[in-house]
Amino acid sequence: MFEFTPDKDCAGSLDAADPLRSFRDQFLLPHRPDGAQMVYLCGHSLGLEPREARSLVEQELDDWARLGVQAHFRGSSPWYSYHETLRESGAKLAGALRHEVVFMNGLTVNLHLMLATFYRPCRGRRLILMDEPTFPSDLYAIKSQLRHHGLDPAECLLTIRARGGEHCIQLDQVEEVLERCGHEIAVILWSGVNFVTGQFFDLPRLTAMAHRHGCIVGLDLAHAVGNVPLCVHDWGPDFAVWCSYKYLNGGPGAVGGCFIHDRHGRDTTLPRLAGWWGNDPATRFRLHLEREFVPQEGADGWQVSNPPVLAMAPLRASLAQFDAAGMPALRAKSERLTAYLLYLLDRMPTGRIEVVTPRDTRERGCQVSLLVHDRPRDLLAALESAGVICDFREPNVIRAAPTPLYNTYQDVWTFADVLSRS
Repeated sequence: MFEFTPDKDCAGSLDAADPLRSFRDQFLLPHRPDGAQMVYLCGHSLGLEPREARSLVEQELDDWARLGVQAHFRGSSPWYSYHETLRESGAKLAGALRHEVVFMNGLTVNLHLMLATFYRPCRGRRLILMDEPTFPSDLYAIKSQLRHHGLDPAECLLTIRARGGEHCIQLDQVEEVLERCGHEIAVILWSGVNFVTGQFFDLPRLTAMAHRHGCIVGLDLAHAVGNVPLCVHDWGPDFAVWCSYKYLNGGPGAVGGCFIHDRHGRDTTLPRLAGWWGNDPATRFRLHLEREFVPQEGADGWQVSNPPVLAMAPLRASLAQFDAAGMPALRAKSERLTAYLLYLLDRMPTGRIEVVTPRDTRERGCQVSLLVHDRPRDLLAALESAGVICDFREPNVIRAAPTPLYNTYQDVWTFADVLSRS
């Protein structure tokens, strides 16, 4: 159990004792017009710029100017293998084997590539199951895939939402659906952390349940990678996708990540949408002389295009900070930050604000979502006026994420203080 007091001095003492406090200096925080730093609690939407990102991008621009096309092999970090610079750190954060992870494209593009391989509807299995609310881009992708196969989403898309009077989904609800129609479900696409409630699901249990019924399991880890501990290789989902602009601080529109379990990565006969960068590197540059696509083994075999070097450079700066801090230490601080926030929220008068994120630390990451029952837009405006950046989901949810790499206990105290006075 954590011990806190409601006064501001407690926040100062917690920050002084924080072993990760120096990592805040490795990121650039937005400032108010008067020069004061803003309280940035929006890492669940867009992470902050790593201090070293600019120099890494400039290095690639310099190599381009100095070497032109020769920078593919002679640059300071050769472009031909640039995606390899992200692999080790990315695999560590996902809890995957090195060759099971590749950074490429964007999340939704990667989801379509995965569904092209793993969603093969047949007469007996055509359904796709998702959690609700789910991120709209995932929903659009799934519906378009169903239509692409000549299927009606109204008939072939199943979703599960929390029971009446509850905010979070219980996995026994999933079990009930699987017992009833698991034999008809081809793919389950599930969030690692729900983007509205911040619920961190029991992914090993979910995966095991689905596999017992013969379903393919795909995970959207956009709100999970860099936020919560993951062990996707051991948990055994068939594939996973994520973006890198949230907790991974890769910048707006940053390159996405993709995991393909080793049992599939070794199968080069699996159908896929192919492109030249997924081809065997030994023959990749034979170009017009190589008429047939021969995929690499591992996740690399699903690549389509060559790496977007300028988009990958900022991510290198951020992943270096994750490597230095270590996920166990980051998780420990995250649990303490959210526990402190919940402690402060619980001391406020009841009625206006309701926490919808699970109280159990095992069931949440660093995002805490608040259901605002009275004048939610006014409360958001008050936060913005006080220099606190979080975000709003219609009709009345405020999401705040004290991320352990750069947020402080003082940030949490300030957020709670504004709420209590507004």
